[in-house]
Amino acid sequence: MKELMLGNKAVARGLYEAGCSFVSSYPGTPSTEITEEAARYEEIYCEWAPNEKVAAEAALGASIGGARSFCAMKHVGLNVAADPLFTAAYTGVNGGMIIAVADDPGMHSSQNEQDSRHYARAAKLVMLEPSDSQECLRFTKEAFALSERFDLPVLLRLSTRVSHSQSVTEIAGRAEIPLKEYQKNPQKYVMMPANAKGRHVFVEKRQAALKEYAETCSFNRIERGSSRIGIITSGISYQYAKEAFPEASFLKLGLCYPLPERLLINFAQSVEEVYVIEELDPFIEEHCRALGIPVKGKQQLTLLYEYSQNYLREQLRGEKPEFTCLDEDIPNRPPVMCPGCPHRGLFYSLKKLGLTVFGDIGCYTLGAAPPLQSVDTTICMGASISGLHGFNRVRPQSAKKSVAVIGDSTFMHSGITGLINITYNKGCSTVIILDNSITGMTGHQQNPTTGLTLKNEPTLAVSIEKICEGAGVKRIHVIDPNDIEGLQKLLKEETATEEPSVIITRRPCVLLKKVKKNPPFSVEPAKCVSCRACLGIGCPAISLREGKAHIDATLCVGCDLCRRLCRPGAILEGNR
Repeated sequence: MKELMLGNKAVARGLYEAGCSFVSSYPGTPSTEITEEAARYEEIYCEWAPNEKVAAEAALGASIGGARSFCAMKHVGLNVAADPLFTAAYTGVNGGMIIAVADDPGMHSSQNEQDSRHYARAAKLVMLEPSDSQECLRFTKEAFALSERFDLPVLLRLSTRVSHSQSVTEIAGRAEIPLKEYQKNPQKYVMMPANAKGRHVFVEKRQAALKEYAETCSFNRIERGSSRIGIITSGISYQYAKEAFPEASFLKLGLCYPLPERLLINFAQSVEEVYVIEELDPFIEEHCRALGIPVKGKQQLTLLYEYSQNYLREQLRGEKPEFTCLDEDIPNRPPVMCPGCPHRGLFYSLKKLGLTVFGDIGCYTLGAAPPLQSVDTTICMGASISGLHGFNRVRPQSAKKSVAVIGDSTFMHSGITGLINITYNKGCSTVIILDNSITGMTGHQQNPTTGLTLKNEPTLAVSIEKICEGAGVKRIHVIDPNDIEGLQKLLKEETATEEPSVIITRRPCVLLKKVKKNPPFSVEPAKCVSCRACLGIGCPAISLREGKAHIDATLCVGCDLCRRLCRPGAILEGNR
């Protein structure tokens, strides 16, 4: 049977068909839907872990226990999981194990561009790279057998376009794979130096076998066309190149690490000119050059962002695409916080008070955008708290004018240790935890604070207040961020203290189904003095019409924040 599937959904289907029984992940676009789709199968146990390191360790534990296991993450999540990743290359597996990593060329929803193929080489692991949904399913299924054959976790590299594009996929039934027997084996699984030395010998022998496997494996294939141009490519770049050079010969590399040698040399010798087309780093190109193959690649193509069919035609063929252009100057539509977003009142207050704000990863990163413009830094998950501590240590006078902001899910992910660092090292920073009752940015996933599992089963809700108390914080306050006056008063008090302080701004995400929407507000033009104070909160429902404030009733959710700021009393309850 055939079905039109997203790449991520096809990976989940591959897990099901391959008999996978354990999935642990942390949500991260563009990988999130894999785990959400896998959770639809009753045969697969699925969970959201607090972070990617925990997810990888849990999946490895399930593998050691004899099950086929899986975890998914985005490219920066693999940085978090790097510690167990490298050691898992030594321990190997029992049941097959796959780690999916979704790169984000073009940074659609990420703080950097990162080429995860380097992790495969550094850790000496296998990496597969599908180019469409059918290959997502097939590669996932075959990766388990590959993992068990060579005794190692297998990396499955996706990208935004592969994960979020649809193509026709042929599906089949599930293979029921029984648990493998677990046998105590300290020499294999206890990585203290004496055992690790022996396992390193195994890793190098396995690496030699994998290099030989790469020469003839079914993941790599040659598609013969013209002998004038040969293209070496992989992943989504194959799709772009195939459309831009339909007449060329192709060496499509589905196994992007380890890379073959003889296969590449023989292919290059069969054509007059060789191009390497790959997004981000010259990973394949450098390998080809090391083999003495004269290839064309990054001299003509950028290291930046995503490629496209038109880009390849223009750069490599000199064919400029024709576009139909509009005469109108269409304004940009930058991302903004949703109408009624619980974070808006906080960032308005932070800007008004002129505080230095160490930010974090989440919807609240938008607090850096106009008109709020209150976030000074955003580095990585959890860095707000740790970074603020360092900032205040070298600039002690800044502690009374600086805060860290972090979401509830991000706090569970990697913020707790930063808070402990502040209390343990006698810091006096103020941390604001934005509790919107969900993991918002990646599409509303549960987290340890929500009281529900991935499959929406009731569970223990971890108390943020008790976590902070256990970390040694004595000053802990909870407030509704829409209480502007109370919030600003609290911010002044807590930043003035000489000890660590936590403020929890608690108001659920307005997009949650359980959140009741109020009737929209409206503006009485006769009372509006055009002071524009309501525009300062950056709500997309508010604009100016003929010099007066106007509220779009189709967008307004009646959160009441703008009315609190309107001193002339021009904003009224109800649509008029």
